[in-house]
Amino acid sequence: MNSARMLEKARQQLQEEILCVQSQLLDEKKKREHQEALVRRLQKRVVLLTKERDGMRAILESYDSELTPAEHSPQLSRRMREAEDMVQKLHAHNTELEAQLSQVLEEVGNHKQRAEMLEVEMKVLKSQQCTAEQSTVITKEEVDTLRLKIEELEAERSKLAEENRSLGMQLEKLTLQGDYDPSRTKVVHFSMNPMSLAKQQRKEEQQQLQEECERLRELVRVLKGGGSISGNLEGVGAFQSPQEVAELKKQVESAELKNQRLKEVFQTKIQEFRKVCYTLTGYQIDITTENQYRLSSIYAEHQGDCLLFKASSSSGGKMQLLETEFSRTIRELIELHLLRQDSIPAFLSALTLDLFSRQTIA
Repeated sequence: MNSARMLEKARQQLQEEILCVQSQLLDEKKKREHQEALVRRLQKRVVLLTKERDGMRAILESYDSELTPAEHSPQLSRRMREAEDMVQKLHAHNTELEAQLSQVLEEVGNHKQRAEMLEVEMKVLKSQQCTAEQSTVITKEEVDTLRLKIEELEAERSKLAEENRSLGMQLEKLTLQGDYDPSRTKVVHFSMNPMSLAKQQRKEEQQQLQEECERLRELVRVLKGGGSISGNLEGVGAFQSPQEVAELKKQVESAELKNQRLKEVFQTKIQEFRKVCYTLTGYQIDITTENQYRLSSIYAEHQGDCLLFKASSSSGGKMQLLETEFSRTIRELIELHLLRQDSIPAFLSALTLDLFSRQTIA
C-alpha cells in the first residue's frame, strides 16, 4: 500500500510536470509565432526600403538627365553628398535591421530548439506516465491480494481469540474447582497438620463412641429380655448393680434423645439451608434417586418445569443434564452455555434471567 501511494504521488507529480511543460510549450509557440510575424514585417520593410531606394535612384537619374552640363557639376556634387549621406543612413539602418533580423532568427531557432526539447520531455513524461499506470495496475492487484491475506489473517486471529477465551474460561473453572498448575503453584503440606490431626482424633472418638453405644444397646437388650450377658459383653455388664444398669439406661435414653434432637436440628438447618439456597439462587434442589438431582426454578411458568442433573460419581465432580420436557424448550441456552462454554452456573443464570424476563413481560 505504501508503494502504491508513492506511485500515485509520482503519477500526480508527472501529470503536474506534463501540464507545466505543455503550458511552457504553448508559451514558446506563441513567442515563436510572434517572432515569425516580426520577421515577416521586417522582411516586408526591407522590400519597401529597397523599392523606395530604387525609386529614388530612378528619380535622381531622370532629374540629372534634364540638367545642363554647367548646372550638373555643383548640383551633382550636392546630390552626391546627400545621396551618400542617405546611403550611409540606409546602410546603417539596413545593418541595424539585419542585426535585428539575425537576432530574431537566432531567438526563433532557440525557441524551436527549446520547443523540440519540451516535446521530447513531454514524450518521456508520457512514457513514464504509462509505465506508472502499468505499475499502478500491478500494485492494485498486489493490494487486492494483500487485502485477501489480511482478511484471512483477521479470521484466523478471531478464531484464535475465541479459542483463547474458551481456554481462559476452562482454566478459570478449573481454578475455581481447586485445580492448580504444578509448574506455577507449589502446594506445601504440614507434616503435623492440625486439621488432619483433629479429623483423625474425631474419627477415632466417633468410632469408640459407636462401639460403646453398640455394646450398651446390646447390654440393655439383654437386660430387658432377662437373659444372661454374653461373653463379649462381660467386660461391660459383669457384676453391675441395678443402679448402674438404670444409670446406663438413662445414659442410653439421654444419648438417644440427644441424637433425636440433633436429627431435628439437622433437619431444621437443612430446611433452612434449602430455603436460603432457593431464595439466593432461585432453584429448589431435590434428590430424586441416588446421584440424581431435580432443580425447580422460582420463576418457572409451570409446576412441572424442572431440570434433572445426574452426577457421574458420588463426589459430584461431573454433572450431566438429563433430557426432560422443559429442557427441550431451551435448546439454545443448552447449546451455548453447556456445549460451547461448558459452564453449568452460566447456564442456570441465563435460564433464570430468561424466565424472569418472561414473567416481567407477562
